[in-house]
Amino acid sequence: MLDSKRILFEDNHLLIVNKKAGELAQGDSTGDKTLLDEAKAYIKEKYNKPGDVFLAVVHRLDRPTSGVIIYARTSKAAARLSEAFQKRDLEKTYWAIVQEMPEDDEGTLVHYLKKNPTNNRSHASIKDRPGYKKAVLHYKFVGRADRYSMIEVKLETGRHHQIRAQLSAIGCPIKGDLKYGAGRSNPDGSISLHARSLKFTHPVTKKVLFIKAPVPKDNLWQTLEKLQK
Repeated sequence: MLDSKRILFEDNHLLIVNKKAGELAQGDSTGDKTLLDEAKAYIKEKYNKPGDVFLAVVHRLDRPTSGVIIYARTSKAAARLSEAFQKRDLEKTYWAIVQEMPEDDEGTLVHYLKKNPTNNRSHASIKDRPGYKKAVLHYKFVGRADRYSMIEVKLETGRHHQIRAQLSAIGCPIKGDLKYGAGRSNPDGSISLHARSLKFTHPVTKKVLFIKAPVPKDNLWQTLEKLQK
Protein backbone atom coordinates (compact mmCIF):
# COMPACT_ATOMS: atom_id res chain seq x y z
CA MET A 1 0.00 0.00 0.00
CA LEU A 2 1.04 3.58 -0.62
CA ASP A 3 3.28 5.17 2.03
CA SER A 4 1.53 8.29 3.30
CA LYS A 5 4.90 10.12 3.38
CA ARG A 6 4.83 10.12 -0.42
CA ILE A 7 1.53 11.99 -0.57
CA LEU A 8 2.10 15.60 -1.60
CA PHE A 9 -1.53 16.75 -1.47
CA GLU A 10 -4.86 15.15 -0.64
CA ASP A 11 -8.45 16.31 -0.40
CA ASN A 12 -11.88 15.02 -1.46
CA HIS A 13 -11.11 15.61 -5.13
CA LEU A 14 -7.39 14.94 -5.64
CA LEU A 15 -4.58 12.66 -4.56
CA ILE A 16 -1.13 13.88 -5.59
CA VAL A 17 1.80 11.52 -5.11
CA ASN A 18 5.58 11.54 -5.49
CA LYS A 19 6.06 8.65 -7.91
CA LYS A 20 9.21 6.56 -7.61
CA ALA A 21 11.27 5.81 -10.70
CA GLY A 22 10.32 2.36 -11.99
CA GLU A 23 6.72 2.50 -10.81
CA LEU A 24 3.91 2.25 -13.31
CA ALA A 25 1.53 5.19 -13.01
CA GLN A 26 -1.23 3.00 -14.48
CA GLY A 27 -1.63 -0.46 -15.94
CA ASP A 28 0.12 -1.56 -19.12
CA SER A 29 0.80 -4.75 -21.08
CA THR A 30 3.29 -6.00 -18.47
CA GLY A 31 0.55 -6.57 -15.92
CA ASP A 32 2.88 -5.29 -13.19
CA LYS A 33 1.46 -3.77 -10.03
CA THR A 34 0.85 -0.06 -10.38
CA LEU A 35 1.00 3.08 -8.26
CA LEU A 36 -2.68 3.51 -9.11
CA ASP A 37 -3.43 0.17 -7.43
CA GLU A 38 -1.48 1.20 -4.32
CA ALA A 39 -3.23 4.56 -4.18
CA LYS A 40 -6.65 2.91 -4.41
CA ALA A 41 -5.73 0.54 -1.58
CA TYR A 42 -4.59 3.51 0.51
CA ILE A 43 -7.89 5.35 0.01
CA LYS A 44 -9.95 2.22 0.63
CA GLU A 45 -8.25 1.57 3.96
CA LYS A 46 -7.99 5.18 5.17
CA TYR A 47 -11.64 6.02 4.49
CA ASN A 48 -13.02 2.50 5.02
CA LYS A 49 -14.66 2.56 1.59
CA PRO A 50 -16.77 -0.41 0.52
CA GLY A 51 -16.50 -1.74 -3.03
CA ASP A 52 -14.25 -0.33 -5.74
CA VAL A 53 -12.47 2.99 -5.22
CA PHE A 54 -12.74 5.58 -8.01
CA LEU A 55 -9.36 7.04 -8.92
CA ALA A 56 -8.64 8.43 -12.38
CA VAL A 57 -5.36 8.99 -14.20
CA VAL A 58 -5.32 12.47 -15.77
CA HIS A 59 -1.77 12.70 -17.15
CA ARG A 60 1.25 10.54 -18.00
CA LEU A 61 4.60 10.05 -16.32
CA ASP A 62 7.03 7.57 -17.88
CA ARG A 63 7.84 4.47 -15.85
CA PRO A 64 11.56 5.28 -15.33
CA THR A 65 10.74 8.88 -14.36
CA SER A 66 10.03 10.07 -10.80
CA GLY A 67 8.05 12.98 -9.40
CA VAL A 68 4.65 14.65 -9.16
CA ILE A 69 1.65 12.75 -10.46
CA ILE A 70 -2.01 13.64 -9.96
CA TYR A 71 -4.91 11.23 -9.54
CA ALA A 72 -8.49 12.47 -9.50
CA ARG A 73 -10.85 11.14 -6.82
CA THR A 74 -14.05 12.29 -8.54
CA SER A 75 -15.27 12.21 -12.13
CA LYS A 76 -15.79 15.99 -12.07
CA ALA A 77 -12.18 16.62 -11.04
CA ALA A 78 -10.95 14.09 -13.61
CA ALA A 79 -12.80 15.75 -16.49
CA ARG A 80 -11.70 19.26 -15.57
CA LEU A 81 -8.08 18.28 -14.99
CA SER A 82 -7.91 16.30 -18.23
CA GLU A 83 -9.13 19.40 -20.06
CA ALA A 84 -6.54 21.55 -18.26
CA PHE A 85 -3.73 19.21 -19.33
CA GLN A 86 -4.99 19.18 -22.92
CA LYS A 87 -5.15 22.98 -23.01
CA ARG A 88 -1.78 23.31 -21.19
CA ASP A 89 -3.47 25.39 -18.49
CA LEU A 90 -0.79 24.51 -15.92
CA GLU A 91 2.91 24.80 -15.43
CA LYS A 92 5.08 21.66 -15.35
CA THR A 93 8.69 21.84 -14.23
CA TYR A 94 11.12 18.95 -14.60
CA TRP A 95 14.69 18.47 -13.48
CA ALA A 96 17.02 16.42 -15.65
CA ILE A 97 20.58 15.27 -14.99
CA VAL A 98 22.81 15.20 -18.08
CA GLN A 99 26.50 14.62 -18.67
CA GLU A 100 26.75 16.94 -21.68
CA MET A 101 25.20 20.41 -21.38
CA PRO A 102 23.51 22.27 -24.23
CA GLU A 103 25.70 24.98 -25.78
CA ASP A 104 23.88 27.75 -23.92
CA ASP A 105 23.06 27.78 -20.20
CA GLU A 106 19.43 28.50 -21.05
CA GLY A 107 17.33 28.43 -24.16
CA THR A 108 14.42 26.98 -26.09
CA LEU A 109 14.42 23.74 -28.07
CA VAL A 110 12.05 23.28 -30.99
CA HIS A 111 11.74 19.91 -32.74
CA TYR A 112 9.16 17.82 -34.52
CA LEU A 113 8.52 14.41 -32.95
CA LYS A 114 7.02 11.19 -34.21
CA LYS A 115 6.37 8.16 -32.01
CA ASN A 116 7.41 4.72 -33.19
CA PRO A 117 5.04 2.31 -31.41
CA THR A 118 7.23 -0.68 -32.31
CA ASN A 119 10.06 0.37 -30.00
CA ASN A 120 8.13 2.94 -27.93
CA ARG A 121 10.54 5.67 -28.95
CA SER A 122 10.08 9.15 -30.41
CA HIS A 123 12.21 10.39 -33.28
CA ALA A 124 13.11 14.09 -33.30
CA SER A 125 13.52 16.13 -36.46
CA ILE A 126 14.50 19.79 -36.80
CA LYS A 127 12.18 20.04 -39.81
CA ASP A 128 8.43 19.51 -39.95
CA ARG A 129 7.49 16.27 -41.68
CA PRO A 130 4.22 14.43 -42.34
CA GLY A 131 3.05 12.67 -39.17
CA TYR A 132 5.38 14.66 -36.89
CA LYS A 133 4.17 16.97 -34.11
CA LYS A 134 5.82 20.19 -32.99
CA ALA A 135 7.57 19.98 -29.60
CA VAL A 136 8.78 23.00 -27.63
CA LEU A 137 10.58 23.14 -24.29
CA HIS A 138 12.51 25.76 -22.34
CA TYR A 139 15.52 24.90 -20.22
CA LYS A 140 18.08 26.53 -17.93
CA PHE A 141 21.22 25.37 -16.14
CA VAL A 142 20.84 24.75 -12.41
CA GLY A 143 24.17 23.38 -11.22
CA ARG A 144 26.99 20.88 -11.76
CA ALA A 145 28.50 18.15 -9.57
CA ASP A 146 30.42 14.91 -10.05
CA ARG A 147 30.80 15.37 -13.84
CA TYR A 148 27.05 15.85 -14.29
CA SER A 149 24.85 18.90 -14.73
CA MET A 150 21.25 19.48 -13.75
CA ILE A 151 18.94 21.49 -15.94
CA GLU A 152 15.42 22.72 -15.27
CA VAL A 153 12.92 22.10 -18.05
CA LYS A 154 9.53 23.68 -18.63
CA LEU A 155 7.30 22.16 -21.28
CA GLU A 156 5.30 24.21 -23.73
CA THR A 157 3.91 21.11 -25.45
CA GLY A 158 3.27 17.60 -24.16
CA ARG A 159 4.60 14.99 -26.57
CA HIS A 160 5.57 11.35 -26.09
CA HIS A 161 9.02 11.18 -24.43
CA GLN A 162 9.44 14.85 -25.33
CA ILE A 163 12.20 15.84 -22.90
CA ARG A 164 14.10 12.61 -23.45
CA ALA A 165 13.93 12.86 -27.24
CA GLN A 166 14.71 16.57 -27.51
CA LEU A 167 17.71 16.50 -25.17
CA SER A 168 19.04 13.43 -26.97
CA ALA A 169 18.62 15.19 -30.32
CA ILE A 170 21.07 17.92 -29.26
CA GLY A 171 23.60 15.43 -27.88
CA CYS A 172 22.59 15.74 -24.23
CA PRO A 173 20.84 12.48 -23.30
CA ILE A 174 19.52 12.12 -19.76
CA LYS A 175 21.71 10.11 -17.37
CA GLY A 176 20.69 6.46 -17.43
CA ASP A 177 18.45 6.79 -20.49
CA LEU A 178 19.85 4.02 -22.72
CA LYS A 179 16.88 4.27 -25.08
CA TYR A 180 17.91 7.80 -25.99
CA GLY A 181 21.67 7.47 -26.10
CA ALA A 182 23.03 7.48 -22.54
CA GLY A 183 26.34 5.67 -22.24
CA ARG A 184 25.27 3.45 -19.36
CA SER A 185 22.24 2.68 -17.24
CA ASN A 186 21.55 3.79 -13.69
CA PRO A 187 21.95 0.96 -11.13
CA ASP A 188 18.23 0.94 -10.32
CA GLY A 189 17.11 1.10 -13.94
CA SER A 190 15.78 4.65 -13.58
CA ILE A 191 16.53 7.63 -15.77
CA SER A 192 17.56 10.87 -14.08
CA LEU A 193 14.41 12.79 -14.95
CA HIS A 194 12.21 14.12 -12.16
CA ALA A 195 8.84 15.85 -12.41
CA ARG A 196 9.78 18.48 -9.86
CA SER A 197 6.63 20.58 -9.63
CA LEU A 198 3.17 21.36 -10.93
CA LYS A 199 1.34 24.65 -10.66
CA PHE A 200 -2.34 24.57 -11.53
CA THR A 201 -5.81 25.69 -10.55
CA HIS A 202 -7.71 23.22 -8.38
CA PRO A 203 -10.55 21.85 -10.54
CA VAL A 204 -13.20 22.38 -7.85
CA THR A 205 -12.04 24.93 -5.25
CA LYS A 206 -10.34 27.07 -7.94
CA LYS A 207 -7.39 27.75 -5.64
CA VAL A 208 -3.96 27.88 -7.28
CA LEU A 209 -1.85 24.95 -6.10
CA PHE A 210 1.93 24.67 -6.31
CA ILE A 211 3.02 21.09 -5.65
CA LYS A 212 6.71 20.21 -5.35
CA ALA A 213 8.15 16.69 -5.16
CA PRO A 214 11.36 15.94 -3.22
CA VAL A 215 14.09 14.45 -5.41
CA PRO A 216 14.97 10.73 -5.22
CA LYS A 217 17.10 9.57 -2.29
CA ASP A 218 20.30 9.43 -4.29
CA ASN A 219 23.58 11.20 -3.51
CA LEU A 220 23.86 12.94 -6.89
CA TRP A 221 20.24 14.13 -6.83
CA GLN A 222 20.64 15.37 -3.26
CA THR A 223 23.85 17.24 -4.08
CA LEU A 224 22.41 18.92 -7.16
CA GLU A 225 19.23 19.89 -5.32
CA LYS A 226 21.31 21.83 -2.77
CA LEU A 227 22.90 23.82 -5.59
CA GLN A 228 19.45 25.02 -6.64
CA LYS A 229 18.48 26.40 -3.23
